[in-house]
Amino acid sequence: MIALAQRRPYGARLGLAAGAGLLLATGQAPFGLWWLALPALAGLVALVAGAASRRQAALIALFGGAGHFAFALSWIIEPFLIDVETYGWMAPFALVLMAFGLALFWGLAGWLAHVAPGWRRPVAFATALAAVELARGYVLTGFPWALIGHVWVGAWPAQVASLVGPSGLTLLTTLAAALPVALRWRGLGISAALLAAASGFGLWRLSLPEPAPAGPVLRLVQPNAEQRMKWDPDLAATHFGRLLALSSEGPRPDLVIWPETSVPYLLDRSPGILSEIAAAGRGAPVVVGIQRGEGWRFWNSLAVVAPDGRITGLYDKHHLAPFGEYVPMGDRMFDLFGIRAFAAQEGFGYSAGEGPQVLDLGPGLGKALPLICYEAVFPQDLRTEERPDWILQITNDAWFGTFNGPYQHLAQTRLRAIEMGLPLARVANTGVSALIDARGRVLAELPLGEAGYKDVALPGAFPATPFSRLGELPLLACLFALCGLLFATRDPHRA
Repeated sequence: MIALAQRRPYGARLGLAAGAGLLLATGQAPFGLWWLALPALAGLVALVAGAASRRQAALIALFGGAGHFAFALSWIIEPFLIDVETYGWMAPFALVLMAFGLALFWGLAGWLAHVAPGWRRPVAFATALAAVELARGYVLTGFPWALIGHVWVGAWPAQVASLVGPSGLTLLTTLAAALPVALRWRGLGISAALLAAASGFGLWRLSLPEPAPAGPVLRLVQPNAEQRMKWDPDLAATHFGRLLALSSEGPRPDLVIWPETSVPYLLDRSPGILSEIAAAGRGAPVVVGIQRGEGWRFWNSLAVVAPDGRITGLYDKHHLAPFGEYVPMGDRMFDLFGIRAFAAQEGFGYSAGEGPQVLDLGPGLGKALPLICYEAVFPQDLRTEERPDWILQITNDAWFGTFNGPYQHLAQTRLRAIEMGLPLARVANTGVSALIDARGRVLAELPLGEAGYKDVALPGAFPATPFSRLGELPLLACLFALCGLLFATRDPHRA
């Protein structure tokens, strides 16, 4: 495979690398074509391993990453199209900059891999690629979207995330693709054994007895307010009325949940709305997504409204989305380009909350770990000192369009449930709202683009998983061990 790649002209290899990256992205939701993504990754490994120099290896990996991210993150143009007259011109620049910016991590992996000699180079690239994908979740506040390991969501190997998290799944995937390139038929056998072991573990975990159900009935309310109309002052009362109506229909649940920023009024400046929300709950607490402010500071918040209209729980989102909720160098960016945070409706952006916290929702409802939108893509944000009984995510996926963004966000949320061994209730403005069990299976959902509600019984939790206790430590140990084996010996004749 490496020799075949070396016969291609260098320019053609860059094009092939971009194509391999694009095919690799078909493993992401909503496609889930892992059986196509794996050979595409193997092809990219062969192209990088066959490069004549470190510079060529880095550029080939860079173009492979750019192809992958350009397709997987094509939803990134959607926020710019909400107000197309103002921001539409930025959409192609945003996609290109995002694709090549994230691909720099892959380029670094290609450069590092070229240090290893001979047959070790493909495995070195697999190891380095897993390492930089892990780093991508932390550097500059992190952006672990479209990780290579996400191709397994919905398949048996996804359960391995309960042991080593999503970056561990990435290492499993890159090694499975690289071993046949490095060792041919022997490597193919080892790769098949790795994937069979991961599948066997997943099948075993899926076959475990169901944990005792938690019991409470949750109402997931999906108003389906279009983003371009969501903040129209003339429609605010209509959207709010829709939420109240959906909450008060049918049998009374134990808890009502509204999506992120679903209340079109500020918490601290609209005291009258709390009694209306409480009345819609008919004796059940109502969790709402709402903005609140103090002076010139504003927060994207989750509030628990008790049956008497009091606020009994409050959480401020702490992991903010760059440009979506805050703008780096915000004053300068606004002065030069007129750019402000897309999601913030007051001021030029949100302030960050204090950090993850567990909310006690009271008898029968237990303790929930709240996540607002983007926070669900960061596994490190779920490892709190106090273990919750379940996870609660409210989100507004209308920003992500209707093609791949909402489904990728849902897929990552399913991984959080697997990693923690906890059930998860997800409520989205336009969908997909879902109830997810502790094995990451979607038990009930409200489809994308539909208004309605769904009453669901919260399933039970598993005991704390190894990943929820140890985080990335086992993966880091494995990466260091592989680096020791691969880079201990250097080839004096390398290009």
